[in-house]
Amino acid sequence: MGYSKKYLPLFLGLAIGVGVFLGSKLNFSNPSAKLFSYNSKKEKLNRLIDYIDYEYVDEINTDSIVEVAVNQILENLDPHSVYIPTEELEGITESMQGDFIGIGVSYYPYRDTISVINTIKGGPSEKSGIKAGDRILMADMDTLYGERLVREGLANKLKGELNSQVQLKIFRKSKGVFNVLVKRGRVPLQSVDASYMLEDKLGYVKVNRFAETTYKEFKVALNKLITKGAKNIVIDLRDNGGGFIAPALKMADEFLKDDVLIMFTKNKKGAIENNYATSKGVFEKGKVYVLINENSASASEIFAGAIQDNDRGVIVGRRSYGKGLVQREMALGDGSAVRLTISRYYTPTGRSIQKPYDNGNKEYFNEYLERYKNGELQSADSIQVADSLRFKTPKGKIVYGGGGIIPDIFVRKDTTRVGETLDYMLRSGRMGGYVFEKLDKDREYYNSLSEDEFEQKINIDDDFAEDFLKYARRRGVEIELKDYEDQLKKYLKATMAQQLFGAGAFERIINKDDVMINKVVSLLKKE
Repeated sequence: MGYSKKYLPLFLGLAIGVGVFLGSKLNFSNPSAKLFSYNSKKEKLNRLIDYIDYEYVDEINTDSIVEVAVNQILENLDPHSVYIPTEELEGITESMQGDFIGIGVSYYPYRDTISVINTIKGGPSEKSGIKAGDRILMADMDTLYGERLVREGLANKLKGELNSQVQLKIFRKSKGVFNVLVKRGRVPLQSVDASYMLEDKLGYVKVNRFAETTYKEFKVALNKLITKGAKNIVIDLRDNGGGFIAPALKMADEFLKDDVLIMFTKNKKGAIENNYATSKGVFEKGKVYVLINENSASASEIFAGAIQDNDRGVIVGRRSYGKGLVQREMALGDGSAVRLTISRYYTPTGRSIQKPYDNGNKEYFNEYLERYKNGELQSADSIQVADSLRFKTPKGKIVYGGGGIIPDIFVRKDTTRVGETLDYMLRSGRMGGYVFEKLDKDREYYNSLSEDEFEQKINIDDDFAEDFLKYARRRGVEIELKDYEDQLKKYLKATMAQQLFGAGAFERIINKDDVMINKVVSLLKKE
């Protein structure tokens, strides 16, 4: 960090001064006139830092002082006011913008080489003839292979200015080493993972986050489903941690009648900003089902709350995360930024769904463990509600505030060791690594398959599954899957489909026999 631990009390003391400094910079009442106006307290802080920089007996990194102080201040405000260092801001911005400038490949470092998992459809690499399984050896004069392959910074060697060119040296088993000139372009970061018909008249859309491009992606998906005959719709927001509010409001608008309240915000001065549905909605009559779980947060909860409070649809799953604070990102002038909470949002009935954070950030972020311990993930009866936070929808349905959206239809979580182990194997990349090796042994064949051909021709047999278990054991993961072999095979096939065809193919396979989706289907049949 550039300083000794013995100076920590000094730095924490400076936090108070830096707090005054930030407070003066984040005055929203008249930003153009007052944000950078002279302030004697700011000047005092600047002088103190200068004194330390020039006169202190030991060398001190004053940049580190400021960063420690800023983090300390924000941690004591609320769990979602955060400092974003310069080196992290670009990646976060790209994710929320929904695209970046690059060559359009999904890859990972396999052994000592950058290996292409797949190319983005219609992207620069696909147009240049790069295929899944190719190894990228060099980008211009930069070597991208070897025992000392440094994973951090690899993406930057493939990114660049829009329409700039990069000379890639590629190795392909069937062709050897050859050069490809790729013109960099805009590469989309999809936030709509999948959209397809679950069955006759029932469409499905999976949204993984709310970025700038989400509504546009969602609108395209929704229109296609309507064209295919969708009269009812499932919106899957499981594990969607949120993002920008605007796309969530526009999505909700598609399902709500004109002038219906979607949500409202309130700041510390009591100023209220209402958000209403418009006449643009194209799905105001069919049945709507929203899937949520304990990781559905923020903008996901805004959408679910708007549907629930307006009696527009059915919320299926488990209680959502409970984030009802609104942040605004502001630059600090050196490439870093602060994301500061500026207001609270409320659902149409007036509910705040922000869970308490009075006991500090650690307890706040570990609240999931409490849900696990008290049995809430297994039974709706274990969900704790406060009668003082009881609200009523226009049709008389009782809903509660105080910490997440409580579903109308509860679906328990698979907390068995098997379920958690399979989830870990998937998320850790171990399953992906195994599947990549399998595909790589017959890459030409797999690359020749269409998605429909893959679905029909590829079956995961017992030998394939057992070979994966041996692969996991060699890497220190012992898995006992007796009576769960079919579930493992489904995960393996879904991972293969993802590497070959993308996230949509993964969702179509993993959703087969999904308990929440099955619940929706059974609800429809009863009506």
